[in-house]
Amino acid sequence: MIARQLSVFAENKPGSLARVTRVLNREKINIRATTISTSDAFGVINLIVDKAEEAFKALSAEGVMVVMKEVLAILIDDRPGGLDTLIQLLYTEKVNVNNAYGFVLEASKSAVFVLDVDQMERALELVKGAGFKVLETEDLSKI
Repeated sequence: MIARQLSVFAENKPGSLARVTRVLNREKINIRATTISTSDAFGVINLIVDKAEEAFKALSAEGVMVVMKEVLAILIDDRPGGLDTLIQLLYTEKVNVNNAYGFVLEASKSAVFVLDVDQMERALELVKGAGFKVLETEDLSKI
């Protein structure tokens, strides 16, 4: 039960994001979640898409520097402390969060938190054991 995330490495300049979205649009690939972070001249565009393999191939064919990695997409309660419950579990078990982002599905009901962690299999067992629902790429595509 793992989701796939694409990470695009790009120059921080006009047109870099447009190049990525143009390729995905041409291939009829739907973006389900994204984050963009920059540091001076370069940045990283993280994407969850409905067809990760196809997106990876299409972006690579266009010369875009892209990697695909497994991440955990965890369904959490959208309430004060909902995220803290998950994070405290990982902290207690010494699982490091390398990268993360989230989005609300339905206000005051549910949200998704996407995690890139240093111990993927262990984290997966921990969160499932604690009763969290872990979403696969296909599940995210249906949201």
